[in-house]
Amino acid sequence: MTEVIKVAVLEDAALTVDELACACSVSTEWVIRHVEEGALECRGESESTWRFSSRDLGRARRIRDLERHFDAAPELAALVADMLEELDALRARLRRAGLM
Repeated sequence: MTEVIKVAVLEDAALTVDELACACSVSTEWVIRHVEEGALECRGESESTWRFSSRDLGRARRIRDLERHFDAAPELAALVADMLEELDALRARLRRAGLM
């Protein structure tokens, strides 16, 4: 049986490594590896002080989904996540300009 958990994320939330891992249903090692490889950004000097924003949470979930559903290598998943984020930003600009 699959358990579904819905969470409201505040814009100014600061998640720890463990909280981000739990929210993404991944291991803390997965989060650490992706930070060390540059796929995820965080604030803080060491793993114990790393903090992640709600934007980081969305990016981590996107990368996780790409890796799981498409069997993508972490580097490829991060690159695709970059491109999807850029596409989202461009669409937002078009909407603000009234062109979409």
